[in-house]
Amino acid sequence: MNSDHHPDYILTLSCPDRVGIVHRISGLLLAHDGNIIDAQQFGDRQSGQFFLRVHFSLPESSIEMLKDEMTKTGDEFAMRWQINAAATKARLMIMVSKQGHCLNDLLFRVHSGQLNAQVAAVVSNHQDFAGLAQSYNIPFHYLPVTPETKLAQEKAIIELVDSLGIDLVILARYMQILSGSLCEQLQGRAINIHHSFLPSFKGAKPYYQAHTRGVKLIGATAHYITADLDEGPIIEQDIERVDHAMSVADLTRVGSDVESLVLARAVKGHIEHRILLNGNRTVVFR
Repeated sequence: MNSDHHPDYILTLSCPDRVGIVHRISGLLLAHDGNIIDAQQFGDRQSGQFFLRVHFSLPESSIEMLKDEMTKTGDEFAMRWQINAAATKARLMIMVSKQGHCLNDLLFRVHSGQLNAQVAAVVSNHQDFAGLAQSYNIPFHYLPVTPETKLAQEKAIIELVDSLGIDLVILARYMQILSGSLCEQLQGRAINIHHSFLPSFKGAKPYYQAHTRGVKLIGATAHYITADLDEGPIIEQDIERVDHAMSVADLTRVGSDVESLVLARAVKGHIEHRILLNGNRTVVFR
């Protein structure tokens, strides 16, 4: 909420680049007594697409009229656009298996107000973190999975997403490969975290492999999920330097910290409407 006591909103859009886009949008906001607080834009010469994020305040009585005008403008400019109330808390579903560092980090960040979100559910194929979820008064859903029950389990997942009004699904070291069908249903609203050793160090023990090879950098990557395993649009990455004196446990600890931080940044970017898809890449406004 700004000093004039008008609500804050976030407008995001992408469209083919052409002259007059920013002029049109700023004119619409001016016509409806909107005040621009922050604006970021990017024109990608390679894809020919234009991307814009505008944080603005507006009298609440004007928002529906602005959306009507944006619908007409969107048709004229072939825009994909959204307007979201900045104060609205995103509803999150966090999925986890047996490694809880990312889950624990996200729960604390939401609880302490670092993320403007509400964790509506924790979902796991194991029961290890039922107590952790309970300590934050968050419903825990135990959904075990076998090859024979995978379709039924994924159906239960999507039913939870729909019934709870989930805005973002977070795979916080959820160690199950999602089917192509579930990936399609969650397109653009599900983020995964993995160690940056992929594809060099595949499997369940990447830090053992990294230690054996004597790596000097370890890191993590957060990306939107797609049917192509770990090939979705990258949102955030980071690395830490390591050395020969570090044990597997040391590498695991450093890697866990990097994973938690990278995932938190990606989630923050998504719920603050800072990420726009540009084909198989992303535009991430800071």
